[in-house]
Parts: sequence; C-alpha cells; structure tokens
Amino acid sequence: MSVRELVVLGTASQVPTRHRNHNGYLLRWDGEGILFDPGEGTQRQMLRAGVAAHDLNRICVTHFHGDHSLGLAGVIQRINLDKVPHEITAHYPRSGQRFFHRLRYATAYRETVGITEAPVASDGPLARTGAYTLEARKLSHPVESYGYRIVEPDGRRMLPERLAAHGVKGPDIGRIQREGSLGGVSLEDVSEVRRGQRFAFVMDTRLCDGVYALAEGCDLLVIESTFLDEDEELAVEHGHLTAAQAARVAQESGVRHLVLTHFSQRYTDPDEFERQARAAGYDGELTVAHDLLRVPVPKRR
Repeated sequence: MSVRELVVLGTASQVPTRHRNHNGYLLRWDGEGILFDPGEGTQRQMLRAGVAAHDLNRICVTHFHGDHSLGLAGVIQRINLDKVPHEITAHYPRSGQRFFHRLRYATAYRETVGITEAPVASDGPLARTGAYTLEARKLSHPVESYGYRIVEPDGRRMLPERLAAHGVKGPDIGRIQREGSLGGVSLEDVSEVRRGQRFAFVMDTRLCDGVYALAEGCDLLVIESTFLDEDEELAVEHGHLTAAQAARVAQESGVRHLVLTHFSQRYTDPDEFERQARAAGYDGELTVAHDLLRVPVPKRR
C-alpha cells in the first residue's frame, strides 16, 4: 500500500529543549523516504519514530546552520553501519560543500553505501522520477538556503458515467488508459485530469519570491514559524518568518494543509502559533508540529 505522510522528528529552532529535538523531517512518498534537515539527535529520533536507515532514499538540507545539519554525521554513518542496499542521494547548497564533506567524514567509519552528492546551485528541478519531480528555490537567510518542493505528475481520473455512455467496460478500460483511444473513443472523452499532489518544505527565510513559489498550490506545506507577531522585527533581522507571515503565504498560495514548525525556545505556549495563524486569515487545515507527530498528505479532492 502506498503511504504519503510526514514524520516529524524534531521541531526546535537553534537549540533543543526538554520537549523539542533539533529539526528533522521524513517525508514518506509511496516507496521512497526523503529526509529533510537532519539536526543533532536525528538518528535517535528516527529510532523513536520507527524510521530505519533503510527507509531513506534522499537527504535534503536547506542550509548549513547546525540545527539543520549537525545530525548528518550520525545519519550517514548509520546508513553505512546498516549497509543500506540502495544508493542515497544528498542535496544541499553547493556553497556549503565544505560543511557537507566535514560532516560526511566527521569521524572514522567503514563506507559501505554509495551516497551521491548532488548539490544545489540554482532554482529549478533537481531530480525527476516516475513518482515526482523534486525542485529547489532559493530563500532569504544570512547563509545560502534553499527550500524544496515535490510535484507529482498529473494523471487521469476515469469517469464511470462517461465510460458507460461510450460503452467502454471491463478490460477495455485498461486498454484505453494505456493506448489513449479505443474504437474512436479518446481517453479525454471518458476521463478528466487528476491533479498531481504537491508538497513543499520551507525553512529559515524571510518573506521572498522563493517562499511563494514553493508554497503555490501545495497539498501539504511544512514551513518555519520561528517567531510570533510581537517579535516580527527579530524575524526580519535574523532571516525568519512569524506564524502570521507563514499563514498568509499559505492562504494566498492555496495551501490545503499548513504545518508550522521550527519554534524559538522563547515561547512556552504552542497554541499561540495557531491563534496568530488563524488571526492572519488562514482557513485551511492547520497543524502546530510537535516531535514524533505523523501528518498524512491530504487525500485528493
């Protein structure tokens, strides 16, 4: 059975707290696992969440601040210790190549797994598979940072009433799907476009064009909301978003499910992030993330 869900491994900004680990997010997309921003402690959080090294196919790092990348060393060594049988691809800003290399070889270990380094240097597609296209967009942060977006190709939804009207039934339904037409009836005559699902991951950034490009039309948007409204000046100064800013982006971009995360340790009431996001006008499904939470990608409409 295909599974599409977000597994939240950590939600803290800058430093871990008693209840929040450093960042870490696993997206399960059918048979693949994409690990985003493995901060310190990610390997242990994977264990707690029931995520194995074998589940990983890609690692995507937005930028090389420690709360988003210090867990790379442990995760990479665990991948090798467990002798993951497939190749793993790592994406990260090309300007941080020296940091990735240091983390990959932070200590001595036996390399048993091929890890393909595929750094990001500009906006655009990074990889295309049969299940999705992975894209990147540059963000606005004191160090170079990229957000990531997954877009499933559009498909077709068969319409029973049109199939019946054209006398297409049984094995012929499969044939018309494969061949595009059958006996003068086209696939378009008996189906409609089924929009592919979209997911985006937006971490440390000010408001910028890249944020909106990543969020546009997403079924599930995971986005930082480090600060609350009263600290908006701090957010701008340090290259972050507030909960209200993230919510307005989601509302204007048609996001179906908004996941707020990456919270500053200065705040003790997580419900205030939801209150401010709602006050900013977001009326879709909203989750204030906590460690070890699982969030399913919304079902197609």
